[in-house]
Amino acid sequence: MSTPGHLKPTLNAWHLWGLAVGLVISGEYFGWSYGWASAGTLGFLITTLVVAAMYTSFIFSFTELSTAIPHAGGPFAYAARALGPTGGFIAGFATLVEFVFAPPAIALAIGAYLNVQFPGVSPKLMAVGAYVIFMTLNIVGVKTAATFELFVTVLAIVELLVFMGVVAPGFSVANFTAKGWAGSDTFSPAAISGMFAAIPFAIWFFLAIEGVAMAAEEAKEPKRTIPIAYIAGILTLLVLALGVMVFAGGAGDWSKLSNINDPLPQAMKMIVGESSNWLHMLVWIGLFGLVASFHGIILGYSRQIFALAREGYLPGWLAAVHPTFGTPWRAVLAGGVIGIAAIFSDELITIGGQTLTANIVTMSVLGAIVMYIISMVSLFALRKKEPNLERPFPAIAYPVLPAVALVLAVGCLVTMIWFNPLVSGLFLGVMALAYLYFRLTVGQRTAAAALPGAVGASS
Repeated sequence: MSTPGHLKPTLNAWHLWGLAVGLVISGEYFGWSYGWASAGTLGFLITTLVVAAMYTSFIFSFTELSTAIPHAGGPFAYAARALGPTGGFIAGFATLVEFVFAPPAIALAIGAYLNVQFPGVSPKLMAVGAYVIFMTLNIVGVKTAATFELFVTVLAIVELLVFMGVVAPGFSVANFTAKGWAGSDTFSPAAISGMFAAIPFAIWFFLAIEGVAMAAEEAKEPKRTIPIAYIAGILTLLVLALGVMVFAGGAGDWSKLSNINDPLPQAMKMIVGESSNWLHMLVWIGLFGLVASFHGIILGYSRQIFALAREGYLPGWLAAVHPTFGTPWRAVLAGGVIGIAAIFSDELITIGGQTLTANIVTMSVLGAIVMYIISMVSLFALRKKEPNLERPFPAIAYPVLPAVALVLAVGCLVTMIWFNPLVSGLFLGVMALAYLYFRLTVGQRTAAAALPGAVGASS
């Protein structure tokens, strides 16, 4: 019978870099182009640069936490240690929302990509098939899963470079700048509003890179390998995000790409036509980018569920480790059930007048931003609370960069709530229910806190 336990360190720096990039790289394939609908190309470019500054500052600060406290709970563990159980709850809930709601959006994009080749098959059924395949792979073993992740991530990067190379001959600055300010040829107050509204889709370019921290217990020499993975990962993603966005926007009429799940094949179609082998190659190999993120985020949400259950924040049976494979198999399945339910929640399509995918993206990003804020607050709190804590990789330019990350994250959260009141209300409603459960289960945490390795107090 499966019992709660600890995870085994089997991952090297290459595995972790593959995970850092792979967790995020689907954001280069889809999701971000929804930002063009509200901000235009030029407005969204500015929004993306500001968000990139936030992520760079955040990663250079977050690495201090992930190396000082290598724990599968990641942000939950840092907040619980710095701020107590309530801080741990906020961080854990936010991280769960981010990592549980991102996979269904990616699964829907996988279905959309496959639907190009198999128009007679429901994209939703193909999305569910993706869940079944990659949950199974994650259960079979973390080293196998991470090696596969590295393989598909490298292929996804190569494919993005191929995409840029193929569309480059048809690239036009005039195409990219045509009505590049929220549908207008000139900058206006409406453009500013659109740039703020586009924040969730700029975040989608980088969302989930912090998930590497949740593999800390399975990393060899985490105090050395995690910083390597994070720094190399964020630099890789910055280059890919800006390159893909600029080349896609200059391929033709970018407005036709601003509300779809497969912008890259459609952008390439503008250059090479519908029958080109390049297009078919992009559809097939481009799936690797979606698969890399989908597969990696399943690993991330399962470790978060596992860690929360082990500490008594969720039912303890979710912390079961498979006796043969050594993976948190129940946590993998639990997140999958929620994700599949989200795929079939068609009523979300009407929220705020956005598509199902756009709303799932927004929900996931809300969780991420709350987690970024609580993580930076935890960093400052731990500097005061535990000044002698071993910090193998101190935050660069402390306290400036952590403060920059915190201020930008708070700004992003305020604007997201302003422009997405209904989805934000749903987020807060689910959080309230989760908090009620948290208050009713003090006994679970009391028992868990008595076990070796507990990160927080019990009440």
